[in-house]
Amino acid sequence: MEKEKGIVIRFVIGHSAKPGGVLDKGIDAEDAEHQDFLRLNLIEGYKKLSTKTKTYFSTAFSIWDAEFYIKVDDDVHVNLGALMNALANHKSKPRIYIGCMKSGPVLYQKGMKYHEPEYWKFGEEGNNYFMHATGQIYAISKDLAAYISFNSPILHTYANEDVSLGSWFIGLDVEHVDDRSMCCGTPPDCEWKAKEGSVCVASFDWPCSGICNAVERMKEVHNSCGERDGAVWNVDLWRHSIAS
Repeated sequence: MEKEKGIVIRFVIGHSAKPGGVLDKGIDAEDAEHQDFLRLNLIEGYKKLSTKTKTYFSTAFSIWDAEFYIKVDDDVHVNLGALMNALANHKSKPRIYIGCMKSGPVLYQKGMKYHEPEYWKFGEEGNNYFMHATGQIYAISKDLAAYISFNSPILHTYANEDVSLGSWFIGLDVEHVDDRSMCCGTPPDCEWKAKEGSVCVASFDWPCSGICNAVERMKEVHNSCGERDGAVWNVDLWRHSIAS
């Protein structure tokens, strides 16, 4: 796909707190065999996701000249052909931000998952965030990747990665595209939609923020909701960069 369709796919990962340890050596060995990693110069960790996202887009932009740059969680099922078709509809737009848009509550209580330490910046308690794409999968155009790359040192990161990305675009002339095919449920939801001719771009379980028990269920989801064989080869969209 990289040579014939211009679709670049990489697993994006930083390094452990102890560089050169067992985990890093394991990743190095796998990368040497498959050459499908994009290694970032940062320490992995849940609280580092916003920084990792910023570093990913900056790094990918510096390596690949792509029309779109996409971030996908590794526990989400993706139909590449459907994704490429969705992007093709917006190829001529310079500043495009595509995903399932949402506006969740700003969680100010300490100890809660997704707690926002800077909740006070969003107004009174009980307020919601601005609209932003849910973090399981989203795409940004080349100009927005360039903006992140050029301004990386001064882009603020919040507790939640998807909120951080949305905040970088909130004051810019950016078109937000709410594409609900990027947040289908797992079977039977995506299965019903596929039978009706509306193949989902991405499928996952909201309670798990991904496919629950993804290692065991990913193949099952693909068998039920995957697009037809070869679908991606019929899409005519040049030069993409996709990472999960």
